[in-house]
Amino acid sequence: MKPASLLFLCVANSARSQMAEGLARAMFPGLRIQSAGSRPSRVNPYAIEALAEAGLDITGHTSKSVETLAPASVDLVITLCAEEVCPLFLGKAERLHWPLQDPASEDPELSPEALRARFRATREELRRRLEALGRERGLA
Repeated sequence: MKPASLLFLCVANSARSQMAEGLARAMFPGLRIQSAGSRPSRVNPYAIEALAEAGLDITGHTSKSVETLAPASVDLVITLCAEEVCPLFLGKAERLHWPLQDPASEDPELSPEALRARFRATREELRRRLEALGRERGLA
């Protein structure tokens, strides 16, 4: 089934879901694309940088709470949590789960370049999954 709107969910709405939103907006023009989290924070600078390297600007994105979204505005919810508990989305939207490790880390042992590599890997995995979704659902 071809959805008219996609929602990407994770906890902080700072990295995975923000990158998914930016990539999906570029890949699927005409669809309503949103992202949110259960505990929104801020858009991670490494997420902004990783998408800028791919020619996408998400500097205007903000972290949003899942509680601010109207359930009727979403056809397909994609949760991106791996080790943490994903937010719930109340509504009748179809659900997919893509468990991706959070590229963000507070580990002081990780260098800025190691963090960049983690965000780039997440960006590429999201792109791969979105391309497959586009083929399966006729979105591209």
